[in-house]
Amino acid sequence: MQTADEVSAVILEKLLANPKVPRDITGSSRIVEDLAFDSLAVMNFVMDIEDTFDVSVPLDRLADVRTVDDLANAVIALKSGA
Repeated sequence: MQTADEVSAVILEKLLANPKVPRDITGSSRIVEDLAFDSLAVMNFVMDIEDTFDVSVPLDRLADVRTVDDLANAVIALKSGA
């Protein structure tokens, strides 16, 4: 089982693969506000993360995700069955 830090690192790596994403992002970066993702970009990114970690993030859970670390913690919780 991966730790939240490991999952965050993978998420950050995927974000940084996009040239439009600022280079100074961290786990506390807000996905919508700091990365300027619109709702479509968020959904596409979440689908990529779901494929990467083999999880499905329910929309009600996604509503609580604001930062990269929030997304990492949601992935960990989903993988552990919480």
